[in-house]
Amino acid sequence: MPTGTHTKAEDIIDTMLAMEDEAQRQILCRFFKTGKGEYGEGDRFIGLRVPQTRAVVKEARLTVPLPEIEKLLYSQWHEVRLCALLLLVEEMKAALPRRNRPDTDGAERRQEITTFFLCHAGQANNWDLVDLSCGYILGTWLLHPLPNGSMPDRNVLDRLAHSDCMWKQRIAIVSTIALIREYQYGDTLRIANILLKHPHDLIHKAVGWMLREVGKRDIEVLREYLEGHAADMARTTLRYSIERMDETERQYWLKAK
Repeated sequence: MPTGTHTKAEDIIDTMLAMEDEAQRQILCRFFKTGKGEYGEGDRFIGLRVPQTRAVVKEARLTVPLPEIEKLLYSQWHEVRLCALLLLVEEMKAALPRRNRPDTDGAERRQEITTFFLCHAGQANNWDLVDLSCGYILGTWLLHPLPNGSMPDRNVLDRLAHSDCMWKQRIAIVSTIALIREYQYGDTLRIANILLKHPHDLIHKAVGWMLREVGKRDIEVLREYLEGHAADMARTTLRYSIERMDETERQYWLKAK
């Protein structure tokens, strides 16, 4: 892949297509449910494993302008869209405040990256694309000040959760992993409430996963939430959320369902 100040989308795509693997392609098509009527219907794969995509990202990181990343995001190839999102993750990392610098250092760039991500969020159109990117982009942005020193409005999560796009809804809940890691749980619980009666299993799993992450850090917060909501949860959500509890407590909550 050509290197230099800027890397073009077409060069990245050519590099990835050169690693095409038909056997792996078939595995991925089955794994990501690309059949008729399935959630990934019509998605196309080159046949790359995630470490291969990450290797391309490592070589091109911080050399791909946003207009070129946009081209990658609208690729027909799943792995190319993943590459685009991981490039955005690298851009966000580079825009974080450096030690002994003001918290607003890099704020304009962080805002630009997040605005771009939200504008094209629908292109993160499978669970892995969401899960490997949104916490490091949107979630990270929510934890750092804007150029004027104020903190970002977390209602952006609510707007995504109320979207009619399942992938944006998954972004809403999974992005809170960054907040959970900072022991901030309120946004996760609020978005979980919005999505609690969602019809799709992929949202049930995501909500349960985030609740489990809360419980890993503060089991009492999770228990209090379950006291009020366990009976209303999808069984998958409940099972995911209590996965790290001992068998006796798991059975207690399952019987509350």
